[in-house]
Amino acid sequence: MEVAEPSCPVRSGRVETVRLTGVRRLRWGLHALVAVLASAVAVRALVLDAAQVGAIVTVTAAVIAVVVIGAFRMRGPVARELWLALLVALWLVLTALGADAAYISFGLILLAFAESTPIFASGWTAAITVANIVVGTVLGDRGIGVIVGSILGAVIGVVAGLGFRVLFRETEQRQQLIDRLRNTQDELAAEQRRAGELAERQRLAHEIHDTVAQGLSSIQMLLRAVDGDRLDGPSADRLDTALQCAAAGLVDVRGLIADLAPGDLHGASLAEALERVCRRAGTDPVVDFAVRGRVRAIPMTVQAALVRLTQGAVSNVVRHARASRARVELVYTDDEVGLTVDDDGIGFDTAMLTDDGAQTFGLDTMRRRVAELGGHWSLDSEPGRTVLSVRFGLPAGSAPERPAEPVAVTR
Repeated sequence: MEVAEPSCPVRSGRVETVRLTGVRRLRWGLHALVAVLASAVAVRALVLDAAQVGAIVTVTAAVIAVVVIGAFRMRGPVARELWLALLVALWLVLTALGADAAYISFGLILLAFAESTPIFASGWTAAITVANIVVGTVLGDRGIGVIVGSILGAVIGVVAGLGFRVLFRETEQRQQLIDRLRNTQDELAAEQRRAGELAERQRLAHEIHDTVAQGLSSIQMLLRAVDGDRLDGPSADRLDTALQCAAAGLVDVRGLIADLAPGDLHGASLAEALERVCRRAGTDPVVDFAVRGRVRAIPMTVQAALVRLTQGAVSNVVRHARASRARVELVYTDDEVGLTVDDDGIGFDTAMLTDDGAQTFGLDTMRRRVAELGGHWSLDSEPGRTVLSVRFGLPAGSAPERPAEPVAVTR
């Protein structure tokens, strides 16, 4: 198995810095080791005034250049094998020129295990060891010592190379874990910000509805109760102007409340807003939508909560449930409006909702939103089915407006 560079998403410069201190910097260290060993060969040839010092220095410079190029440019497996072949060929040239380049072979073996697969690295190790033995016995005439030294060096190189591969793999896994953790923290922070913003928007809409809007409605009622016929001309005109101002202010306040509501509710009914949410989920999984009962007038705060709950529940199904199909159903009864989200996914252990260490922020936010509006919440899950249900009471005297469409989304 070839060790690859970490491929988790990078969200900040700090993540990239951590990567540079991990697998990549370890690899660069091995490249630097080979470059230093090659430089030592050139320095030794200059100091000892070797017979072909010019050629040795030139080939050594080529080795260093190829090593540097490989550290930054070699990405594909085929390119890396060709790059290793070129390095080994240059090393053989150095050896043939009479340079004492045998100790570079140890760095080449380590580099082979860092940049190639174990099988190919073993092949390069065998080729380098055989070359060392041939050069030492045939050209150098150094006998059995070079054979033992070459084999022992190869064994040590293989052990060290395999150790580096293990270190690379563990470093890579740790980096991926760090990336996933940081991404999860970023997503959680973003979700907390969104939830805070939505909660504040809903609180403002609720407060404006219960204070300013109700106050303007009361002013209108009181002004209408005044008998304008008993007022003189200017007073009657002022009363009419006051009524118009109160009515205009109430229209503005209601528009402000609507602007604070979820975007899907702008210019749409509750059923149409939920239909939009289901349609945006796409086809993996398919999310169907249906309405039952006779549509009734319900408070804007409850409508906004139902839209937010549907958005959160559908998002959970798409991201976590591994479901093939889901169904969202809006149900009107005589005194309640209910929402059910049902999917055929893998399910989960609902006991995690009471576990302080579990990451259930989305579900906790939904449950808290329902409780704040005096609704009822239930969640059942098992492998093959998860059902989320919420119910809100309707205001007294909330008469039905029209029969609901039986199904709003069909696929």
